Amino acid sequence: MKKIVYALILILIVVTGLVFANRAMQNEGSERSTAAPLSAGEVQAIVKKWEATPEGTNFKKWEASFAGQRVLASAAKINGLLKDSSDVAAFVTSLSPPSGSRLGFAVMVRMKGDDYILSFGPLQSNEFQQLRTLKVNDEIIVRSHFVSYAPRYSYPIVTGNFVARGNEIIYKAPPRKGGC
Repeated sequence: MKKIVYALILILIVVTGLVFANRAMQNEGSERSTAAPLSAGEVQAIVKKWEATPEGTNFKKWEASFAGQRVLASAAKINGLLKDSSDVAAFVTSLSPPSGSRLGFAVMVRMKGDDYILSFGPLQSNEFQQLRTLKVNDEIIVRSHFVSYAPRYSYPIVTGNFVARGNEIIYKAPPRKGGC
């Protein structure tokens, strides 16, 4: 009887040791996967390396061109408002983005005297049903955090996080999954 009890205790100790060892390995793996943020010098080196590529040189040429300067000036005009998450009044000028765009569901709007592409996401999403009720010349309130630009588009691209028409909220971006 004593031998059976000793054998069971030994098995219990071995299994417990294996469980704790497995947990320790999982914790070490998650700690290793988080990378340290890059320093300013490293970021500059990566940007310099990208600027030497054909895509980087084409982008620099576009930035220096008249069309690029116009897009950058329009983006800078509302960038401060967007970073503060301020409400910006906009008028819908077109219900479709420029031809050939790959931005998903988007409309053209006029904010602060300039035209912008107001982009929301993939076309397959059902969350844009109320946005489909917009009409040309509708006045809307837009809230966003981000304005971008690309050489293939003649307008800055505003990512829509919140849209209201009158007192009715038409669109509110879903919260990020797994983030803050």
